[in-house]
Amino acid sequence: MPKTPKPEVDVINVATPPGFDAQAIPIHEVRSGDKKVSSIFLEPEALRLRLQSPPEWQPEITDENRHVIAADIIAKRQAAGKVTKAAVLIPLVLKEDGLSVLLTQRTNHLRDHAGQISFPGGRMDPEDLSPNDTALRESEEEIGLDPKRVEIIGHLPQYLTVSGYSVTPVVGLVQAQAEYVLDEFEVADVFEVPLSFLLDPANHQVRLWQSEQGGRRFYSIPYENRFIWGATAGMLRNLYHLLKV
Repeated sequence: MPKTPKPEVDVINVATPPGFDAQAIPIHEVRSGDKKVSSIFLEPEALRLRLQSPPEWQPEITDENRHVIAADIIAKRQAAGKVTKAAVLIPLVLKEDGLSVLLTQRTNHLRDHAGQISFPGGRMDPEDLSPNDTALRESEEEIGLDPKRVEIIGHLPQYLTVSGYSVTPVVGLVQAQAEYVLDEFEVADVFEVPLSFLLDPANHQVRLWQSEQGGRRFYSIPYENRFIWGATAGMLRNLYHLLKV
């Protein structure tokens, strides 16, 4: 079902000011020296077992997370009576040549993260019983993904965004479907990237933005003509950290 915009009071977003071009920010380093993920964890069964019985591992805290905590963004949003819980689906599509990740390109007019590449998902509605419900509902609304084609295999730690949400990444194995029906208000495009590419640290760039507030680092993972960065790249880094152990 197509969505209608939900007006909210604007929140100052010092992390991404108007006109901010993440792709123009210089590359500080490439994480090519980081430990690689074993190819076994790029297979569905090993992924399922790792997500369901994870070893001890350490999520990566990004500068975005630190900024949200330091600026008390989520607490201020809660005090204003706004929703702060959200969930996204990390859809791992089962393909003959290996798993791929289904991603969306957001439309340019959205209030939060306009034009960025993201996972399907969004804020939790009152009727959602869990982050799983939110991730599946939003994926169906945004791209027409049939929930029956998704096997949820686990979750990643909550990720804090500058737009004021605590996001639960829900990981699911997805049976590929022939076509996707996009919500034209929110989604400009949908595409796939090989999981092996996204989890290769040689493709993980650290960019350093210098501003009057100081420097801020963020991850980017360019792929062909797509530029994946910010929260999406941060969540992928956490999936990488979980699987590299």
